[in-house]
Amino acid sequence: MRRTFRIGEHVRWNSEAGWVSGRITAVHDRELVWHGYVHHATPEDPQYEIQSDRTDHVALHRGEALRLLDD
Repeated sequence: MRRTFRIGEHVRWNSEAGWVSGRITAVHDRELVWHGYVHHATPEDPQYEIQSDRTDHVALHRGEALRLLDD
């Protein structure tokens, strides 16, 4: 079973620049256009919008790329 995350949870993911952490700000459960690209999402496989802890960058990732952090 896949892990699901909620808005406000603190997570980390591995990017091309190394490990990044942030807070989930939105959960998308339908297809959406993000920066000109179509991202597929369903209630069973949502995409998570995450605000980086260190920068203003906002990322979009599937749950399988995320790891929950203890606060």
